[in-house]
Amino acid sequence: MTRKTLALGVAIIGLCVASSAALASPTCTKEPEEKWLSEADMKQKLTEMGYTNIKVFKKTNTSCYEIYGYAADGRKAEVYFNPVNGEIVENNVD
Repeated sequence: MTRKTLALGVAIIGLCVASSAALASPTCTKEPEEKWLSEADMKQKLTEMGYTNIKVFKKTNTSCYEIYGYAADGRKAEVYFNPVNGEIVENNVD
C-alpha cells in the first residue's frame, strides 16, 4: 500500500467518524433518572403539547426522551426532550 493510498484511507475514515458524530442525538441532561419525569407524565405532557400518533417513545443513550410522531400542525416530527422538565432540546419536523 502506498503512502498516498494510506493517507486517503485515513482521511475517509476520519470523515465517516465526523459525520456520524454530527448525526448523534443531543445530550439532554446530566441529572440522574430519579429526577426525570416518569414516562407516563412525559406522555401526558406530549399530549398537552399537541403531539399525536406517537409511533416511538424511548429513552436515548444520551439522556433524552425521544419521540417519532406528528406535531400539532400534522407534520412528521422527531423530537428530543429534556426528561427532567419536558422542554424540547432538538426538534426535527418534516
